[in-house]
Amino acid sequence: MALKARTAFRLIVVAVALGVLAYQHWHHPSEPATATADVAPVAAPVDTKEPSQPARTWQRGSLTFTPCELGRPGSGARAQAWCSAFDVPENRDDPHGRHIRLKLAIARSDAQVPEPDLVTLLAGGPGEAATEAWVIEAPAFAEVRKHHDVLLLDQRGTGGSNPLSCKGAEKTSDQNALTLDLDKVRKDVAACLDEVKQKADPRYYTTTIAVEDLEDVRKALGSPPLDLVGVSYGTRMAQHYLKHYPNSVRSVVLDSVVPNQAILGEDFAGNLDDALKKDFAYCTSVSACKQRFGDSMQTLYQLRDALRANPHKVSFRDPETYETVERPLSEFALASVVRMFAYQPETAALLPLSINAAAHGDVGPLLGQAKILSGDLSGDMNNGMSMSVICSEDADQLQPRSQDQNTILGNHLVDAIKAQCDVWPHGARPDDFHAPLKSDKPILMLSGELDPVTPPRYGTEILPGLSNGRQLIFKGQGHSLLGRGCMPQLLGKFIDKPDPKQLDASCLDKLGETPAFIDFNGALP
Repeated sequence: MALKARTAFRLIVVAVALGVLAYQHWHHPSEPATATADVAPVAAPVDTKEPSQPARTWQRGSLTFTPCELGRPGSGARAQAWCSAFDVPENRDDPHGRHIRLKLAIARSDAQVPEPDLVTLLAGGPGEAATEAWVIEAPAFAEVRKHHDVLLLDQRGTGGSNPLSCKGAEKTSDQNALTLDLDKVRKDVAACLDEVKQKADPRYYTTTIAVEDLEDVRKALGSPPLDLVGVSYGTRMAQHYLKHYPNSVRSVVLDSVVPNQAILGEDFAGNLDDALKKDFAYCTSVSACKQRFGDSMQTLYQLRDALRANPHKVSFRDPETYETVERPLSEFALASVVRMFAYQPETAALLPLSINAAAHGDVGPLLGQAKILSGDLSGDMNNGMSMSVICSEDADQLQPRSQDQNTILGNHLVDAIKAQCDVWPHGARPDDFHAPLKSDKPILMLSGELDPVTPPRYGTEILPGLSNGRQLIFKGQGHSLLGRGCMPQLLGKFIDKPDPKQLDASCLDKLGETPAFIDFNGALP
């Protein structure tokens, strides 16, 4: 059981990405059937707010918008919006140098006269595009759109904003290596860099510069106050925008929040082990689950040790094509797949059953489900942009830690990130970049009790600097919470009246743990 070199390269990038991790192990990259990154005119939008003729335009501030359809790579999901483009210098210190075009869209309100403030979705990753994330996140904003427009700006380096992707380098990388070779990682990153340098200088695709882009877009739209809604890495964007432009912000929602002082990658190993132990504790609290699977954490450690000693290729039936496929698997690959499962309670509920099957020689349930999950995440990350952020903002402060050596994830990811950043160019990082957030703006933070990457303690670290902040902890939930339970209704109420301490969030008490699967028929009745 082992790890492909190509997928190792992609996994390392997305393993750092906070919002959608680790699908790369089991997904074979391919060109999408349709080019969803481009703006596609629509003749007959479903939304009654959209004009019936594609020639119609809508003016907001100095920008002209046309009706468009937003999509997501690897998905048939679509959403109607109004799209435009915005020109910015790549290097803001050299306005006469290369310019890039940013893709932006507005999902218009149901109201004839929306509120003047503009809700702004800041996507996760780093590397996810807001216009692509929208087709998944839109239902969570149904209440918000009753009174507000929603701005979607693809951060530079993502989606339709000069994306720093490395598709050519990924296709030519060796797929059959059985171990994580750091020299091979450096070679693959160098190939990616050669590809990206044809159209971009990676030093200028950092959070700090993207914050300036957002402010320029806001001014071009007529300088409306913004309600920032950041998800995962997007919470870093939100905090830095708030720090630099506090007078431009009306309110903030931080979903799966990351504190400014966090070094991305530093806590990943410990956070995963902590979340898995809580997940498995739910299983052992049910006698039938405990009797069937025993100590799932111990079983996982034993499986990890076996793979460490003997990485090899495995065969299983593809659940989508029913063909027998062969995949390499290693301890790092196992950890990454398990971590992908841990993101959401519905897939975490499959872990005791799947780990038990794998420990007894049947990897099909674990790897088959991983392949299905990987299809849902296909195309989300722009590898080069992820590296521009991590290598500029975090990597120099990232070091392997002895206490993580025997965790499921270990120090492999840290070592690999360091190897990537040996090659990838580094942008500038302000001296106060990792300073804790201090603000008097109304700020609502959302944390999942079982989140394997941004645990509740991250929100607790931020609260002391907020005079008008509140943290909601979602019992039994994982990462990315805007659509969970009654949160869409709460989001609408908070944006309408941003008073975090007076918001009645008692409806979230109905959330709880997802029972573990006892067999493939599901949990006990």
